[in-house]
Amino acid sequence: MSARDLSVLARNLAGARRGRPEQGVQGARGISGHERGPLSRNVDRYFEDNKPFVGLQRSSLRSGVTYVAARGINIFVQLASTVVLARLLGPHDFGLVAIVLALVGFAPMLIDLGTTEASIQKTQISEVEISSLFWLNVAISVLLTVLLAAGSGVIARMFGEPLLAGIALVLSATFVMAALSTQHYALMRRAMQFRRIATIDISANVVGSVVSVVLALTGWGYWALVAKPLVTSVLAAVGVWISCRWVPGRPRVTPDVRELVRFGLGVTGFTMTDYLARAGDRIAIGYFYGPGPLGYFQNAFTIYSNLLSILTEPLHNIAVSGLSKLRNDADQLKRAWATALSSLSFFSAPAFALLAVTGQDLVVVLLGPKWAPAGPLLCIFAVRGIAHSVERSLGWVHVAVGRSDRWMRWGLVSALVQLAALAAGLPFGVIGVATTYAIVTFGLFIPALVYAGRPVGIGYDDVLRAVGPQTIAGLSAAAVGFGIQEMFLADHLQLIRVSISGAVCLGVYFTVVVGVFKMTGPIRLALSVLGEYAARRSPARS
Repeated sequence: MSARDLSVLARNLAGARRGRPEQGVQGARGISGHERGPLSRNVDRYFEDNKPFVGLQRSSLRSGVTYVAARGINIFVQLASTVVLARLLGPHDFGLVAIVLALVGFAPMLIDLGTTEASIQKTQISEVEISSLFWLNVAISVLLTVLLAAGSGVIARMFGEPLLAGIALVLSATFVMAALSTQHYALMRRAMQFRRIATIDISANVVGSVVSVVLALTGWGYWALVAKPLVTSVLAAVGVWISCRWVPGRPRVTPDVRELVRFGLGVTGFTMTDYLARAGDRIAIGYFYGPGPLGYFQNAFTIYSNLLSILTEPLHNIAVSGLSKLRNDADQLKRAWATALSSLSFFSAPAFALLAVTGQDLVVVLLGPKWAPAGPLLCIFAVRGIAHSVERSLGWVHVAVGRSDRWMRWGLVSALVQLAALAAGLPFGVIGVATTYAIVTFGLFIPALVYAGRPVGIGYDDVLRAVGPQTIAGLSAAAVGFGIQEMFLADHLQLIRVSISGAVCLGVYFTVVVGVFKMTGPIRLALSVLGEYAARRSPARS
């Protein structure tokens, strides 16, 4: 008998002792060895039970450091390419592509159908289930590709821009690429392989950015902006297939698959309504004001959203993976959530306060004088970011405790409020839209977190303790920074304004949050994790 056979036998016996005699190859994987042959050890890891282990919180924090650092590199590449492209192309070019991206940006969410979150939070997952979800993703992507290709002419006529038809047709190819990579990404996240994910994303982004810049330099105009998401999606799909060697099998509609899809539909209900609220501003601005003003709005939003994503997107992936393992221990989950949320707010609030104070000058320095109208927009976005970065964490608990239905209901309420804000701000132009969105974000972010945490006993007091001091300190820092600029630095050079006002802003923040509120826990935690991270990277001592 081979070592592999002994391993399979041991797993079957272990399953029998736990009262699940099928838990070996067929029970744990959902498909018999006769039907698929033996799995490699590298594939087995993706289908292990999703349960807590010793050192889970530290492991999640270390993963957070790695993933956020890698995300920072990715954002740097994104911003660098935007800076170069902004100097080679005009607002009209960016506006054209922004219209199509706003219209089709929902597609990856609909293709995913919430199955990524569903498979990550599930305690046990089988290959049959993941294979079925994979083919479901592919089928949806093919349908959306055909629909977008057929409707590209309608989009062009609706906005009075014939060029939009070709852009929509080409970008439809990204749908299939998204479907091919969705479940592989989910398996890697479930196994907490965030370093591999970061490497794939950075590599794809670098190559896509280089291709985009080369096309802009050689006179391809707005097609340079179209090429980037296309090239990036192709390379990302190739990368995850190389890294995660799992190959989908024949789909089967089982009760477990139906359960995953039901959970995923709840997640999709939130993501779709949330996307409608977030993309409605660009669609409305493009329709009523045209590609030019939308170009200013889009590039200001790009700078803002890149900072937002570096702080929230990696942490969402890690928090969901980590907290899902604690779903059967509400007290421990609540403590881990409070630590993570407090740390997120502690470091995101000064980052957005600093961006708000320096945004006007930053746009001109990075993108050039022709983009100066985007400066005030970036300042407003950044003030909003103090609350928005915290609000983006509401999915942590919804997914971890398996309540995607509550996430969907909150998404509907939030979308309606934000669309009402859009209607109120639209008559006042792009500044009005940015301002009303900022106002409603501050009104919604605390209720959003309380509603998410109610199933595990999280209330207003818990949320306010976790994020209240940082929010107050961030708004105070931004207000003082703006005041210093207006009263003392209006006639100074941009570099001097940025340096002095930025230093004052950060000084005020840490004076308030540490000196007044005595909040030092996130600093100690960050130093501890960074020290441990550095020690693990240093050569082993003899």
